[in-house]
Amino acid sequence: MTRLIRFNKPFDVLPQFTDRGSQDSPRPTLSRYIDCPGVYPAGRLDRDSEGLMLLTDSGRLQAWISDPKHKMEKTYWVQVEGIPDAKALESLAKGVQLKDGITLPAKVRKMDEPIGLWARTPPVRHRKSVPDSWICLTIREGRNRQVRRMTAAVGHPTLRLIRYAIGAWTLDGLAQGAWEDLEPPRIPGPPKPSQKPPRRPKGAKGPRPVGDRSRRR
Repeated sequence: MTRLIRFNKPFDVLPQFTDRGSQDSPRPTLSRYIDCPGVYPAGRLDRDSEGLMLLTDSGRLQAWISDPKHKMEKTYWVQVEGIPDAKALESLAKGVQLKDGITLPAKVRKMDEPIGLWARTPPVRHRKSVPDSWICLTIREGRNRQVRRMTAAVGHPTLRLIRYAIGAWTLDGLAQGAWEDLEPPRIPGPPKPSQKPPRRPKGAKGPRPVGDRSRRR
């Protein structure tokens, strides 16, 4: 039976179960929080980002969730330096020119700090002379560090980044560092056909199925 879980990843946790890059001083990984053999992330979330991750034991479901061609929406709560004006918000919504091309149109709006938001460890570093604010940003792409690059491109560097939603799945009711099982969705389209030749029933007579070379010489 397919398994799908959601996890609220804390800041500074690697989005993988093992850390081979720092054996002398291991960094925290998913294995510190999730004891669920056989599942793996459906998409990544940077070490310095927080929030929603989905994990599954189904390769087909993992591809459906994470493949950019399906354009599944991802919503982020973003604490930025400064207070974006209408022009900055319009630029984010229409598309921002980055080194790897212009971003697709996005949904963006100003928001208050989320109610009941957990404290980050370590705390965000603020500049006393510069105010900060929050925006809600929804994108359909998955470029490397895209949200951070987008806000920087319009003059408002990201201070804190929390992924709130992936498609219809959200963080609602899920504490930091906690995980729980979800009801797996029905994936659109037919299942991928098997690449293996069909097995010949024991004792069967008659010609062998096409592609069965087990006894050909």
